[in-house]
Amino acid sequence: MEKVLHLTPDRSGYADTNGIQLYYEDFGPQSAPPILMIMGLAAQLVYWPDPLVDELLQRGYRVIRVDNRDIGLSTKIKIRDYDPLPKAYLKQVARRRVNAPYTLVDMVEDTAGLLDFLGLEAVNLVGASMGGMISQLFAALYPERTLSLTSIMSSTLHPCLPAPKLGVMARVGFMGRRGKGGREDYVKQTVSVYRAIHGQAFPFPAEAVADRAGRAFDRCFHPRGAERQGVAIMATGNFEPLLTRVKAPTLVIHGDIDPLVSVEGGKATARMIRGARLEIVEGMGHFLHPEHYARFAGWIDETASHAARPDRATRRSGEKGKRAARR
Repeated sequence: MEKVLHLTPDRSGYADTNGIQLYYEDFGPQSAPPILMIMGLAAQLVYWPDPLVDELLQRGYRVIRVDNRDIGLSTKIKIRDYDPLPKAYLKQVARRRVNAPYTLVDMVEDTAGLLDFLGLEAVNLVGASMGGMISQLFAALYPERTLSLTSIMSSTLHPCLPAPKLGVMARVGFMGRRGKGGREDYVKQTVSVYRAIHGQAFPFPAEAVADRAGRAFDRCFHPRGAERQGVAIMATGNFEPLLTRVKAPTLVIHGDIDPLVSVEGGKATARMIRGARLEIVEGMGHFLHPEHYARFAGWIDETASHAARPDRATRRSGEKGKRAARR
């Protein structure tokens, strides 16, 4: 079972980027190779398990984790004119344009601005679920700023990929509807959701999940943001063709029984990125299990070790990189 561990960041704060502010936590020496960890739908940065972060720190990396826009301590987008989730889902199925407050491409631009703010020329990207989609798109649109890419339990959003299992979708409720009865309700529902999707290989670490859920509720309870992130995914649509632009060493990790994002999504990512390494984990669902931390950190380390280092590891803090709109 996972022991509860709370790491204290060496640096933290708000990055001004793309017209918003992103809250980040920064661990380890600033001179070490940087890893940027991007979480998924409705998941604050505390959902990156501290023991996994510690595994990467022990391997000599600087680790940065971030709250995506509309979640946690980052800026909440004050736009109300967009398709509600059920309507957005039906439009996506019908391959019609989804009216969204932003797309994953905007979240890629948030990430680029975060690197500028931190003075980083390039990073090793690690993304889970929606964060994997953002990381894939970043690696495609900013190949010169991507040292390596690790995409975990994610997808390319190709319309022919299997949809999530309906029963699981009903329980997940797009992750943003939990907690209207307060903190205890939020923690209870979160534990229930993750228990349903975590897989079968190992016992479910209920105590650690409850701890992370409680920390997330205490930081910020904002279900509207989670809903908007879900609409953003649907509005982005299939980005498979862009993945041929990815040049960085790439690792794709996926569970063979993932009920939320089918393993076919991971296979599609690996198929589209030349030279990508695909690791399908037996008995893994849509969940980062403590039994996986050391192995995943080792795989991430191996992938990052093949990265071509830029001539300059950093930029002057606050320098704005030249970026064209990539839509």
